Amino acid sequence: MRIGEIITALEEWAPPALQESYDNSGLIVGNSDWETQGVLVALDCLESVVDEAIEKKVQFIVAHHPIVFSGLKRFNGHTYIERVIMKAIKHNIAIYAIHTNLDNVLWGVNAKIMSLLGVTDHKVLSPMPDALYKFQVYVPVMNRDALAAAVFAAGGGKVSAYEECSFTTSGKGTFKPTEGTNPVVGDIGVREEVEEVKLEFIVPNFAKSAVEHAARKAHPYEEMAFEWINTANKATDYGAGAYGELPQPISFEAFLKQVKTTFSTTIKYTKPTSENVRTVAVCGGSGSFLLGAAKAVKADVFLTADYKYHQFFDADGSLAILDVGHFESEQFTIGLIAEFIEKKFPKFAVLTTEVNTNPIQYY
Repeated sequence: MRIGEIITALEEWAPPALQESYDNSGLIVGNSDWETQGVLVALDCLESVVDEAIEKKVQFIVAHHPIVFSGLKRFNGHTYIERVIMKAIKHNIAIYAIHTNLDNVLWGVNAKIMSLLGVTDHKVLSPMPDALYKFQVYVPVMNRDALAAAVFAAGGGKVSAYEECSFTTSGKGTFKPTEGTNPVVGDIGVREEVEEVKLEFIVPNFAKSAVEHAARKAHPYEEMAFEWINTANKATDYGAGAYGELPQPISFEAFLKQVKTTFSTTIKYTKPTSENVRTVAVCGGSGSFLLGAAKAVKADVFLTADYKYHQFFDADGSLAILDVGHFESEQFTIGLIAEFIEKKFPKFAVLTTEVNTNPIQYY
């Protein structure tokens, strides 16, 4: 299979435009035109993972964490990052990262954590700002359906779990073609009046370019009248963290035991503020920046990782912070990615790494 086919599916699932500014998700090594017999999914792409790909004759590695975050000036093997890149290039192995863009979708990393905790209905903890726009375009009545279909196919008209959403206003458009134009209707130098409609669609930020391009192709006029407007709608599908309620309240001690068993980890935590746990907030990986959001939804616990000593004081009697470890909180992301690829390409070999890439050991 061509690597680009897998990448296209992954980027429809978790658009790269949703990644954080510091991130480096995407194809890091290789070419999308390369072919592969299978894919190896890992949390981190280390030398041992590349060796595993070589051994298993897999030409494509999909990792959650990017092996490269910033520019490299030398490739002489002095760092583990350089060695990974050099070995992958030498053996024609492509490396792809799907990181904070997978964190920032409702169905991504945090959804997996929520399902493991027994929360069946969750929401984005901190919706992404400026993620939704309104696209307004004016088109002759006879071309309305074709243009709407093009916008829907390009990713427009999605509002939460609803698709093909639009609004139509009828009116009359006027224009006078001048010399050098090639109007679809009307004559040069004569003002024309046409029955038109204004179509309006909600469009996620990452789909703006595709929607505008599709609308231009479907529009009959030489010049398409349109505008983009930032909306006040919250992006319910896009943003950091997640929160939701357990089916039934359980004691704090029982919740700790469940987390310890599920994540196979040692938990660092602050004192509980109530005997029972009902509302749970989570953020896979480093999530201290979401503490305020967790407090705002009145979570009983906030499960995340990478908390520093003084940051634990910020719980301040509002909730209990549970630090389960970075690797531990994201370990199930491997299965999440593998399951997605398997469903999209059921006859394709999808392997999960046998290498434990956690750099932290416990005694």
